[in-house]
Amino acid sequence: MATWLTFDLSTITPEEGAPAPDRLVSGNPTFRTWNFEEAEGGLYAGVWEATPGKWRISYDEWEYFHVLSGHSVVTEEGGEPVHLKSGDSMVLRPGFKGTWEVIETTRKDYVIRT
Repeated sequence: MATWLTFDLSTITPEEGAPAPDRLVSGNPTFRTWNFEEAEGGLYAGVWEATPGKWRISYDEWEYFHVLSGHSVVTEEGGEPVHLKSGDSMVLRPGFKGTWEVIETTRKDYVIRT
């Protein structure tokens, strides 16, 4: 087994999904997730894409992500909105609660640790 991994979207079929109905705030967003790494100890890495809409988020895990394309707004409860566009990165820590709003279809790569 190789000790490196590339994210080649053409080599994997994405999982499709959407926010749970009780989390949906507006729109009809859909997700596509290319999960390239699922390692022991709860480590995940891949690419995620969402279409426009807004939903509530709540994190029990730690996530680093880098926006590859699009425009999204992440707002922590009681906080100011953070606009994210291509080239922006963010870490969401366990305990984060707020909303994710996709203004323009957004694609990001991510690393999640549970």
